[in-house]
Amino acid sequence: MALIHCNFFSETLGVASSMDVIIPQPQFIQENKDLYQNNENNFVKKEGYPVLYLLHGLSDDHTIWQRRTSIERYVASLNIVVVMPEVNRSFYTDMAYGQKYWSFISEELPFIVKNLFHVSGRRENTYVAGISMGGYGAFKLALSHPDRFTAAASLSGALDIAAWLRKENYYTNEGRLIFGDDLNVSGTENDLFYLAEKIAKVERAKPRLLQCCGTEDFLYNDNIKFRDFCKRLPLDLTYEEESGTHEWGYWDKKIQSALKFIFK
Repeated sequence: MALIHCNFFSETLGVASSMDVIIPQPQFIQENKDLYQNNENNFVKKEGYPVLYLLHGLSDDHTIWQRRTSIERYVASLNIVVVMPEVNRSFYTDMAYGQKYWSFISEELPFIVKNLFHVSGRRENTYVAGISMGGYGAFKLALSHPDRFTAAASLSGALDIAAWLRKENYYTNEGRLIFGDDLNVSGTENDLFYLAEKIAKVERAKPRLLQCCGTEDFLYNDNIKFRDFCKRLPLDLTYEEESGTHEWGYWDKKIQSALKFIFK
């Protein structure tokens, strides 16, 4: 695998942004020429690579997965592209008083990735996963666009945003910047419970979901609430829990489980 540090201008955000991208190394092409076609002596993959969008948490950035886990080693045999974008503390949302990070992550970024890297645009080749705030973002993407994502994984995700905004006084002012002055996200496109119930009612392909949380995590009760809510719906949700807190030792282990789930 090769790691690319990519700096680019986002028209949606109106500012330069960054992402780290893991891509298959050229040696794979030479050793597997049967998967490729000869195009004027340049071997190119017949179809685009599967792509995994790997999302960071509230206090992290696009470099965190490389610094705190062995993600490059874990995906080395999968022949996929892994995209790790930067979204600051946006909660993957078009902020009430700020930039349109939801439009960026859901619309502009896939367009940029597809045109910069040879990735597939097919639903069955598109995946998303994340930790904490990124777990919320992963499920938000998959539940908002089930036609684009075939599987999603949330590791210690902040899945009950409505409850979180009510009880986390420390983030009240920041929450208003993101979600608006009334902090009322229930029943909106920023509410995972609303999104889950919405797609459950529609006869269409639904993403496979993996939800993981440590039993000592401060988000554990919120995860249990979301799990129990989804159990009543026709959704393909797999839930895993074990001893663990909100930290990278747990996430380094669980991202391996997530990769096995996604690419089974």
